[in-house]
Amino acid sequence: MKVLGISGSLRRDSHNAALLRAAALQLPPGVELELWEGLKSVPPYDADDDGGDRDWSLVSLDAAIRDADAVLFSTPEYNHSVPGQLKNALDWVSRPLKDSPLRNKPTAVVGASTGLFGAVWAQAELRKVLGAIGARVVDRELPVGLADDAFADDGGLTDDEQRLILADLVTELLAEAEPSRIAA
Repeated sequence: MKVLGISGSLRRDSHNAALLRAAALQLPPGVELELWEGLKSVPPYDADDDGGDRDWSLVSLDAAIRDADAVLFSTPEYNHSVPGQLKNALDWVSRPLKDSPLRNKPTAVVGASTGLFGAVWAQAELRKVLGAIGARVVDRELPVGLADDAFADDGGLTDDEQRLILADLVTELLAEAEPSRIAA
């Protein structure tokens, strides 16, 4: 089984990419997490370009989502919402809506920020956008605040409660993905 990890941060040393790697530590044997790292290359969404040839980054994102059994997003919070580049990428993959690779795809959202609240609002906004696209969204969150100090040397979370929540969230995402795999 494959889980695709998509970080909404463009930073090289992103706390949200670190959170996805921490999630990979929670996966059972036989399940892999693949990080998609092409977000910075996604062009601005333009409806005039719908139906035409797509940029390689969009083709890569579409294929990665289709190839995955589930998608785990990790988002920072910019001005109390989802980072523009992540929203932009989702606008692209939602067109046309009936053919979106996210339709009926099991997804979950976590988030990290250097502030106290751990991207709670961005997570809620991202779950709303994914639901509008037609993804099957796990209705849970994991806010990792004060992210500068949230990760251990081994890449896992330092907080035991957060580690348990992440493990439960990943388990729920995999359970949501299992019926899709059997039907395929």
